[in-house]
Amino acid sequence: MCSSDLWTSAVLSDISRGKEYKFEDVEYRTVCYRPFFKQTVIYYKPLNERTYQMPKLFPTKESQNIIICISELGGSTPFSCILSNTIVDLNCLSAGAQCFPLYWYDESTADIADLFNQAAEEEVMDRYIKRDGISDWILRECKQRYGNKVTKEDIFYYVYGILHSPEYRTTFEADLKKMLPRLPLVDKPEEFVAFSQTGRKLADLHLNYETVEPYKGVKVTMKSDNPSYEVEKMRFGKLDSKTADKSIILYNNLITIEGVPAEAYDYVVNGKSALEWIMERYQVTVDKASGIKNDPNDWADEVGNPRYILDLLLSIINVSVQTVDIVNGLPKLDFNIYEPTPRT
Repeated sequence: MCSSDLWTSAVLSDISRGKEYKFEDVEYRTVCYRPFFKQTVIYYKPLNERTYQMPKLFPTKESQNIIICISELGGSTPFSCILSNTIVDLNCLSAGAQCFPLYWYDESTADIADLFNQAAEEEVMDRYIKRDGISDWILRECKQRYGNKVTKEDIFYYVYGILHSPEYRTTFEADLKKMLPRLPLVDKPEEFVAFSQTGRKLADLHLNYETVEPYKGVKVTMKSDNPSYEVEKMRFGKLDSKTADKSIILYNNLITIEGVPAEAYDYVVNGKSALEWIMERYQVTVDKASGIKNDPNDWADEVGNPRYILDLLLSIINVSVQTVDIVNGLPKLDFNIYEPTPRT
């Protein structure tokens, strides 16, 4: 029998009232549970606590969208952001995630307030209308400053690029803990293009991380011609009894990864490097309250690739190194000359 601590107050209330749950209405969705870590969840309103605006961002399995997720205000870790094309768990980032979409969806028969500004273009998908998350006002502003070829997608990726600027994060470190980001419009068109193109490059890496080629600078040693790719808990090598050697990852007792570059750990999301998120999340755990075993190797079975976790680890090393290189190539910003644009 499961402990009542595992259920929300809403579910316990439904149980006390004898409310029937109809599992023929259940959907299974893939969500971004933690940075670079997906899980399959039961998507069914009575069992999903506080879905907030996610049903408007991904109303159906087929709904296409990209969302920028930033750290919630008051978090314990420094500001960070990620990109996702799936539903995002509230606690994916410290203290909760705030999400800003490229699109949002309105039921075509509904009469609800415009969440993110009325879109110029609408597209009916089933019973939903796709609306732009980028306002017409900021599009006009950018066209005046940078030329008529600027699109709303350009602005969306510009935002993602600026949010990775080391100067931006350092200058407004204190403010980002207390308020939503206020972003500058750079002075020169070529700077806008640079940040927008960089945002697209980062988006391609961060959305398609599972298919990024493994990092070629590492050495993978296998002690068997037919090793098991199952993982219990990945660990770092040892320089001595007290000091970890992060250039070495002990994947399991048969597979060792050597030569992991130090810069791979410089890409930090939610207080931890992307690589260490993989090592933490892809381990076998048992919930003490319920006794339920969470085995990440089951995911490898589901996707039909026994090497999935190993390949993912090698890809994330590459994603991390490339992210650091791309961010280091961003134009330098002098915030003495910029006035942040007002939020609208």
